[in-house]
Order: sequence, then C-alpha cells, then structure tokens
Amino acid sequence: MKNPILISMILIFTACSADEVLFDLQGHRGARGLLPENTVPGFLKAVELGVNTIELDLVVTQDREILVSHEPWFNHQVSTHPDGRPVTEEEQLDLNIFKMNLEEVQRYDVGSRGNELFPNQEPLQVAKPALRDAIEAIEKYVEEMQLPAVRYNIEIKSQPEWYDVMVPQPAEFARILYNELQALDITGRVNIQSFDPATLVEFRNLAPDIPQALLVGNDDSMEENLERLGYIPEIYSPHFRLVTPELMDQARENEMLVIPWTVNTVAEMQALLDLGVDGIITDYPDSAAVLR
Repeated sequence: MKNPILISMILIFTACSADEVLFDLQGHRGARGLLPENTVPGFLKAVELGVNTIELDLVVTQDREILVSHEPWFNHQVSTHPDGRPVTEEEQLDLNIFKMNLEEVQRYDVGSRGNELFPNQEPLQVAKPALRDAIEAIEKYVEEMQLPAVRYNIEIKSQPEWYDVMVPQPAEFARILYNELQALDITGRVNIQSFDPATLVEFRNLAPDIPQALLVGNDDSMEENLERLGYIPEIYSPHFRLVTPELMDQARENEMLVIPWTVNTVAEMQALLDLGVDGIITDYPDSAAVLR
C-alpha cells in the first residue's frame, strides 16, 4: 500500500500480535448502546472499553461553536426541554441548533429519558458538549488512566438542503472545524467523514494530509460514489450490509481502507472481519472487544 497516510493509520490501529485479527474498533457516538450518545460519559465509556477510535458527529451553533450532536436539532426520542417537558416529534425540527447559541443549547437534557431503541442504555442527565470540552475530557481521562492515545473519527453533519438553514455552507463549516482541531492539537489523530461530498472537498482544500472517509448508505456503485466526491479518500465507509467480497476488492484496488457502520452483533462483526474489513463502527464496543 503506497499511501503514507494509510500506512501510519494502520500502524496505529493494529497494536496487537501478528496472529490476532487486526482491526480499528470505533465506538459509535461513544458507546450508544450503553450510555447516552455523543456525550462525555459515553465517550469515556468507549475509551474504558478499549476502542481505538471515538466516532462522533458535529453541528454548529448560532454563535459558531462546534457542537457534538448527530442532528442539528433536538431529537424527540432522547431530548428534554429545560423546564422538564419531553421534546415532541412535532416540534423537534423547530429546535434548530444553528439558530441557538451554545449556552441555550446546553440547557437541554439529552440523556435522562434513555433511548427506547437501546434498552440497555443507562439514563443520565447530560447535555450536548462543545467539541473542545469533549476532546479535553477524553484526553484527560486517557492520560490519567495511562491508556493508549485514541483517534477521533469526526462526522461533519451536512447536506445541501441544510445549508444556511441548519448548518453553515460547506466552506465555512470546514474552516470552523479545522481551526478548532488545530487549537486542540489533535490533527494527527483525526479523520473526517461525511455523507456530503461538498463538505469533504472543502475540508480537503484546507487539510490535504488529514485522512477522510466517504460515508455511503446508498446502493450506487463505488465508482459512482467516488465520482461524486471527485477523488479517492483514504477510507470507504459503507453501511455494513453493503460490504461484499467485490466491494472489498474494489477498495483494495483503489488503496482505500473499509470501515463499515453500524455493526452491532458479534455475528455481524465476525462476518465482516472474515471479509477483511479494516475496522468496524459499533454501538457496543464491549461486544466487539471479544473479537480482539
């Protein structure tokens, strides 16, 4: 494999002996199956369970703070108003984070109600963290526990119909995020992922040495998806059901790692490892750890 970025990433990911399965274990939104998603407690839990990489999602507030959140609004399944009322499905899109400042956003609770989709998730009263606060907490925990440094797989939550409505234009989003990553001094342990090619392109213009993952959830061919992006990223990250021997062969021909999402049973994990994937993104890093 000729790409030096890929070589360095593989060396970080594969810190185990040659007779073991080598893969990058990524905690999806921290450890969503166990603790509230995209929160500091969830991230620390994932680190405790031995992930190589923390996967998280980012949006932008009105005052241009980078916020850890899967949606640019408050999801009705997990969110609670500051006065204790559950957020309803009818109102969730009106609770637009891009129109709220960070202080206002952090009055909302996103963990006390648990998540009915993840019955084993422990409810906790917790707010959406700013990216800098999440990273600082993780780095402090890793240092205190004398654990190996973790990587960060950062998803830019963006799509064209959201531009200037729920997220900034791609160029502005990329610039705000890049400046924040530089200030945090973690650019050497980061890769950027998105379903939105335009945002990846803008980030690559700023930081060509930071690895990227193209997220894929459609049934289009790899060739079609890469054509939309306009270049070959370091990582191809499809929904796990899209991974086939043929896809793996195509990825190798294009010198890309394959890291599928979101893989939540041991049987699915093992099947993907047998196909030769380079990592998995899972809500249950505790289950995945048995495969090491």
